[in-house]
Parts: sequence; C-alpha cells; structure tokens
Amino acid sequence: MTIWALGDYAKVAKDVAWDLGPALVKACGIGPGQRVLDVAAGNGNAALRAAQAGADAVACDLEPALLDAGRREANGVAIEWVEADAQALPFADGEFDAVMSCIGAIFAPDQRATAAELARVCRPGGTIGMINWTPEGLVGDFFGVFAPYAPPLDGPPPVAWGSEEHVRDLLGEHVQSLSLERASVVVDHFASPREFCDYYKRNFGPTIAAYASAADDAALDRSFLDLAERWNRGGAYEYEYLLVIATRGSA
Repeated sequence: MTIWALGDYAKVAKDVAWDLGPALVKACGIGPGQRVLDVAAGNGNAALRAAQAGADAVACDLEPALLDAGRREANGVAIEWVEADAQALPFADGEFDAVMSCIGAIFAPDQRATAAELARVCRPGGTIGMINWTPEGLVGDFFGVFAPYAPPLDGPPPVAWGSEEHVRDLLGEHVQSLSLERASVVVDHFASPREFCDYYKRNFGPTIAAYASAADDAALDRSFLDLAERWNRGGAYEYEYLLVIATRGSA
C-alpha cells in the first residue's frame, strides 16, 4: 500500500481537481480514434473524460486502490486500467497518440525518468499534456508546511513540475514544441480554515502520514491552520496550476 491509499484520495480528486480533467482533455485536443494514456491517473480524472470524448483510453497508476475507485467512477465507460509506475511504464515506444497526467506524475520521485517515459510512449508528433501544481501557489505552500514531517526527498519537490524553467529542462530534449500556461481552480466548499485543515487530515494521504510521524501535533496544527488562514479568500481557496502542452519530437 502506498501513501495514496491512506484516507480517501478519490474524494480529494473529486472535490478539488475534478474540473481539471476536462480542461486537460480539451487542451490536448483529444477525440475519437486516438489512443490515449493517463499516467498516475488516480481515479481516472483525465482518462474518463478522454473516453467520453471518444478516445481509446488507458489509465495507469501505482496504487491499486485508486484504480478500483476509478473503475467505480467510470461506471461502465470503456477504460483499460493498468497498475504501473510512471518511472517505468509497461508500454511500447510510441504506443499512444497522446499521453496525459493530471496532478499525478509529478509525485513520482525520479522526475527525469518520468519525463523520459512520458515522451517515450508517445508517438512522434503526438501530444504530451500535464496539469501540475505550482511551487508559488497554495499547494506549494501546503507541501512546504508538511515537508519537515515527511521523508527527505532525493530530488526536487513534486511542485517543481509547476515551474516553467524546470519543465523546459525535463521535457525540452524530448519535444519539438512546448506551451506553458498558468491558471487556477477555485474550491469554495470549506466553511472555515479549520474545516479546510480537518478535511485534509481525514482524507489526504500525505497529510495523514505527516500527522502520524509528527512528534508535536500541536505545532503542526498551528502551522497548518496558519496556512489555511493565509489562503482563505472569504471561504474560497484558489489552487494555481501549470498547464503543459507539448508535441513529441522525432523518435
């Protein structure tokens, strides 16, 4: 079991990031006749929308519990579900017309290997599309609060994928064009900063794991509540992301 099986990540995906799947599918120009891969798909946010657009969709994730949640969410929509590591995808070179990841592949530890795999399984001239949280936004601040309570990272944090310079470094050698655009999604169903904190403590695996390892829950609570108050805009929270659209270069 991975950290993502703690709590209810499928609920977080629905409550916070569900509107991002359609945005990514639209930006990638997904339609009938395309074979599409959703990497680190979780419960299939982007894969489901690709299938509904007429594509032959494959969703892969390292956590079996999330794939099970995706199957339930799909409710009969034809999607192939595959247990797989974003750093070593079990697919052939150039197998897909489009390769997407919606707030997923950014959490794979080896970012350079992940970027290479996203490109490898995409056909020359095909599309690579990602939505990634930014380091300057709410999620970057969020992971900064919890970093002292998490295992040390061997490389850049996941939100580095939301830096334009970093994405150019990771994908540049693999693609012939690269479009980067910042946008945001607003979540307004938290009644108070305290409710924001309680929600993540119940449902979000990395938060649950951090509290389990914290020697002083009270200190972590204070830091977490400070963050929730910092980003509260009259009951709404804005999550900034980077939309990445690239065209795969020649093999």
